[in-house]
Amino acid sequence: MIYFDKVSKKYPNESLALQDINFSIAHNEFVSIVGHSGAGKTTLLKLLLAEEKPTEGSVFFESVNVHELHRNDVTKLRRRIGMIFQDFRLLPDKTVYENIAFAMEAAGRSDDEIAFDVPHVLELVDLNNKAWDFPGHLSGGEKQRVAIARAIVNQPDIIIADEPTGNLDPVNTYEIVQILKKINDIGTTVILTTHNKGIIDLLGKRVITMEGGKIIRDDASGKYVL
Repeated sequence: MIYFDKVSKKYPNESLALQDINFSIAHNEFVSIVGHSGAGKTTLLKLLLAEEKPTEGSVFFESVNVHELHRNDVTKLRRRIGMIFQDFRLLPDKTVYENIAFAMEAAGRSDDEIAFDVPHVLELVDLNNKAWDFPGHLSGGEKQRVAIARAIVNQPDIIIADEPTGNLDPVNTYEIVQILKKINDIGTTVILTTHNKGIIDLLGKRVITMEGGKIIRDDASGKYVL
């Protein structure tokens, strides 16, 4: 599904963010990417989203080189990828329901689809009773569950969760991980970046470890080893 083929990325200041990256991710995999700050995780995600271009090598999504796509096709690619961020990125003047519906409106979905799908994803993340609350009235864990619902409501092929529990306590962290596992169980590929050793050890899924822009480990059922 995703394939990085001998990918390197050097920025104009001559810093080498990625060096000779080779790996693939299959449909419906759950892959965690770990590494200290500056290891190259963020650059890797930007290359997959076609926000950056590699200096060398190629990034493929379903056999298509993402950096050879025309602008309209890049937009279509990104619609197949749901993003979850550490800082939630919710619209403060919109309710929970409206935040999720807005993502569907941006994708051109109909009012009927919105009315059907938003309650469904709210149920999936256990926020039915918060639909008409504003983000300012939610806990950090609840905000992240809204962000997850927004990311999955358009039924993407891939979810990228970039440090999604960085601002959460252990209880909320555990709940977010369980939701991500549920999303993976229903057929969505999940790519998680994290510094949290406890999450990795809890998951027992594939772990790619990065250091200095290189992949130093790729364990099919790994633990956090740095």
